[in-house]
Amino acid sequence: MPGPLLVQPDPSDPRLTRRVSGLDHTGARIEASVTVERPLTLYLNGQEIVTMMTILDRPEELALGYLLNQGMLRRDDAVTGIDYDDDLQVVVVRTARRTDYEAKLKKKTLTSGCAQGTAFGDLLEDFGERTLPPAALRTSWLYGLLKAINTLPTLYLEAGAIHGCALCKADAPLVYMEDVGRHNAVDKIAGWMFRTGCDPADKIFYTTGRLTSEMVIKTVRMGIPILISRSGFTAWGVELAREVGLTLIGRCKGKRFVALAGEERIVFDADLAAVGEENPKHWRKNGRDA
Repeated sequence: MPGPLLVQPDPSDPRLTRRVSGLDHTGARIEASVTVERPLTLYLNGQEIVTMMTILDRPEELALGYLLNQGMLRRDDAVTGIDYDDDLQVVVVRTARRTDYEAKLKKKTLTSGCAQGTAFGDLLEDFGERTLPPAALRTSWLYGLLKAINTLPTLYLEAGAIHGCALCKADAPLVYMEDVGRHNAVDKIAGWMFRTGCDPADKIFYTTGRLTSEMVIKTVRMGIPILISRSGFTAWGVELAREVGLTLIGRCKGKRFVALAGEERIVFDADLAAVGEENPKHWRKNGRDA
């Protein structure tokens, strides 16, 4: 059985959810938990970069991951400081290398993220030159991961309106992050990997969100060879994954999945007769997915 996660949500944190009164479909008075989103303004070496809407549980990791995935921070950069002010809701990242991103800030691509993520600069800069490490994905690991992630205590179960991402190794989730936009959850994991020096070569990335071009690009930027989602694909996401050899698996629920890129990494070693169907109560609230 997988051990405890290195990082996981705290659904009991009062800063992340709020009780709100209202009416249900019968007209009865009810109270419901709702997710709290707050603005976070990011500065890099004194230059304002972006203001993001986030649940603000891990601002330092979010800031680092955002800069990494936008190409504004290099993997070999020396970060000399990260300062977060909760009152001002501002995070400042400082690096030893001088940075200047006026030109990159002028070129914006509105991504398909559910909270309107904006990517600055050339979204595909150096993408085709990236090489992913060799890896294998056993289907027995895949089904073990689904079961483990499906039983985590999450903010989604508490309040919904949120996406989750997990960094995994073999059949064990290591880090689980949630946020109102899937791009934020991805960036927080990228930032955590940078801060801890985590090796991506033997890792698996799981998301509840769609397998879009943005998700593929960020996974490749992190150096992770396998990307899994319970949701579907976009055509460009598949095309990009095939270009660099990323293993792309979607529609992953219960014992079913579809692989559209990097299929050669999959080892079919699971006994499907022994794999149970997914418990719909974990992923559905009020009759709909997150």
